[in-house]
Amino acid sequence: MTVLRLPQGLPRRVPVRQVLCLLPLVVVTVVAVRHRSVLAEGFGHLRAAEWPWLVAAVGATCLTWVAAALTRQGAVVQRLPVRRLLATQFAAGAANHLLPTGLGAGAVNLRFMTVCGVPLARSSAALALYLLAESVTRVCLLLVLLVAFPDALHLGGLVPASATGPLLLAAAGVVCVATAVLLLVRGVRTAAWSFLRTALSEARSVHTRPARALALWGGSLAFPTLQAAGLAAVGRALSLPVAPAHMAVAYLAATVTVALVPTPGGIGSVEAALVVALVAAGGPVAVATAVVLAYRIITVWLPLLPGALTLGALVRLRVI
Repeated sequence: MTVLRLPQGLPRRVPVRQVLCLLPLVVVTVVAVRHRSVLAEGFGHLRAAEWPWLVAAVGATCLTWVAAALTRQGAVVQRLPVRRLLATQFAAGAANHLLPTGLGAGAVNLRFMTVCGVPLARSSAALALYLLAESVTRVCLLLVLLVAFPDALHLGGLVPASATGPLLLAAAGVVCVATAVLLLVRGVRTAAWSFLRTALSEARSVHTRPARALALWGGSLAFPTLQAAGLAAVGRALSLPVAPAHMAVAYLAATVTVALVPTPGGIGSVEAALVVALVAAGGPVAVATAVVLAYRIITVWLPLLPGALTLGALVRLRVI
């Protein structure tokens, strides 16, 4: 029998962790090259803006990571290391803009909680609780603002009338398929029921601790509020003739509308929806486009490279 031997100069195993450290930088480079025209135009608008308002937008963006860390801690009973948790949220923001529909941030946080000793079932339950709390507070905040400012936005402008029917049919189809799979496939039904029991148990445990419940719901409310405040600050910086409260309504309506669009970090879909929403709120198309591009530069593109570097460092240090 012939035995194959590796040449002396070749490594005996692939350095997976080192490759994972470099992968975020490669993906950032690819994404930036693909969107170079958007970056150039966005930075051009930033040069003509009022800098104090831009600083306020940057500050609001930085506070969103604190709000996310607060919510993540509130979703799990076990105490997480504060500095690592905050660094993980910064890195998760970069991962979230590189993978579709929040998969990046979810994977990073799931791995972080697992490394911190939280069992996988409870980590998954905490992740689901975080997503539920963030979604509920975002929609509730939008509804409250719509009641307070009923003339802020013409909601029909966000989704073309011709697209309403197909969207409803697609949503109904997804629900029907998911229900059929749940009822007919025993393994899926068993796993779903087990996860639901764990999630309900974790939610009860969190809400028996006032500090955790306050962190969960307070952070969930602060997160979209800070995002909307950042957009309003950029709007003021570029002299968009729309009231700040109306800009907040436009932001929340646009992000709720595109929540199911599977694009990395909402790149492309969020910009389009925000422009339409700001125009529906009364802003000129040209200025609304400039505001959206400048806002996405501040919230997505500027943190992307340092976020990717942080992600690589956390992988190398085995924090995730």
